[in-house]
Amino acid sequence: MESLVPVAVVGVLALLVLIVLGRTVRIVPQARAGLVERLGRYQRTLTPGLTILVPFIDKLRPLIDLREQVVSFPPQPVITADNLVVGIDTVLYFQVTDAKSATYEIANYIQGVEQLTVTTLRNVVGSLNLEQALTSRDQINAALRGVLDEATGKWGLRVNRVEIKAIDPPASIQDSMEKQMRADREKRATILTAEGFKASQILTAEGERQASILRAEGEAQAAVLRADGEAQAIQRVFDAIHAGNPDQKLLAYQYLQVLPQIARGDSNKVWIVPSELGEALKGIGGMLGRGDNGDNDVPRT
Repeated sequence: MESLVPVAVVGVLALLVLIVLGRTVRIVPQARAGLVERLGRYQRTLTPGLTILVPFIDKLRPLIDLREQVVSFPPQPVITADNLVVGIDTVLYFQVTDAKSATYEIANYIQGVEQLTVTTLRNVVGSLNLEQALTSRDQINAALRGVLDEATGKWGLRVNRVEIKAIDPPASIQDSMEKQMRADREKRATILTAEGFKASQILTAEGERQASILRAEGEAQAAVLRADGEAQAIQRVFDAIHAGNPDQKLLAYQYLQVLPQIARGDSNKVWIVPSELGEALKGIGGMLGRGDNGDNDVPRT
């Protein structure tokens, strides 16, 4: 029994040593900060690494995260300038820059940032109508960030960015907006269709006009070429006839040959008989008369 007493004493002493050692040697992780209070009063801020505390005199408060934090707040009802209630969902990006101020200047900086964001959001969006609120997200984000960064500076916080995730107008307003957008899309589609049809008609008419001009020019050139060819043919025939120095008998015979061809055309209503034809026919008639008289002189049996 007496042999167990020293063992118990050694065990108690070892336990006390471990407790003292645990309260004396502390390790602060990276991107963390710890506040040391000595007898209830702020003494110093611990940086990452190994540090030594005075046991039972120094107290280490819970470590504070120095990394950028993201806080998403639930949708908040906000009244716009045109008296419409919209739900706005926001996301806040902030970082603790001073662990001492974040601990002693405000009891709960997360809750403080949330409430400050809600009130600032209501002030900013309350001066805008619904259409402006829906189309001015960058302006709202900038206004929120400026106000929050200025107000949270004394808390040891830095607001890096404020983003609006969603702006939800009332269901009736959403239905009206959808109908308006649908009507605008149908209007634009109708206008585009009409403009396309108009352009198609203009191009078709322009193509037909150019085709008509080209056909007319082609027909005119063909008529000129035909007329030139006929004129050249007539000139060659005329030159050939006069070069051969024909007499009236030959001309009369040629005219008689051509007359059936002239009469063959359905469109030939008027005939033009040259004066030389009359003279030639007279000569042929005289020849035929002399032939008849010669036959009459032959004695009949």
